[in-house]
Amino acid sequence: MRDMWTGGKLRLRGVEPEDWEGFRDLAQNTVDVRNTDLVEPPRSDESFRSWTAERAGRPPGGEAFRLVIEGLADRVFAGSVTVAETDSRAGRFRMGIVITRDHRRKGYAAEATELVLTYMFAEQRYNKCEVEVHAFNDASLALYRKLGFVEEGRLRQHEFFAGSHHDVVLLGITAGEYWASHQQPSVR
Repeated sequence: MRDMWTGGKLRLRGVEPEDWEGFRDLAQNTVDVRNTDLVEPPRSDESFRSWTAERAGRPPGGEAFRLVIEGLADRVFAGSVTVAETDSRAGRFRMGIVITRDHRRKGYAAEATELVLTYMFAEQRYNKCEVEVHAFNDASLALYRKLGFVEEGRLRQHEFFAGSHHDVVLLGITAGEYWASHQQPSVR
C-alpha cells in the first residue's frame, strides 16, 4: 500500500511554520475568500506567521485538524484542507478545502477530498461527511456533486457579504455512498 496521504498529484501533510506565506496568499483575493469563508480585515505578516506556527505546533490527531496540500510536481503549497465539527457519536464530520489559484482546475481539490474521505471513513469510523458551499460557488458545487455528494438542503439568505444575503447549500456523502465508487484500503 502506498502512503495514504499521497495521491497521484499531491500529498497532504502537516502545517509547517514556513507555510505562513501560502496561507497569507490565500487570504489576498477577496473573491477567493468569499468562496470559502468570510472576508476579514487585512492581517499583518506577523499575524500569519504566529497563526501558522501555532497550528504547526499542534500534535497530530484529534477530532479537528488542518492539513497542507502540497503538489508532488513542484513541492509547493497548493492549498489546505480542514476537518472540523466532528461528531463521533453520530459519526459525521464537516470538511472544507481551498486551492491556490495556480493549482486550480488540475484535480487537486478532488484528490485531496478523496484522501480525507478515505482516512475518515476507513480509519476513524465516521459514516458521513458534510460540506457547506455558498450557492454562487458553481465550481465547488460541481466538484462535490461529481464526487458523489448529495444536496441535502439550502440555508436561505444565511450569510451576509458583498452587500446582500446569500444562500448556503448543504451537501453530504455517506461512507456507503463513497465506497460504492472507491476501493476500500487493504491491510496489506
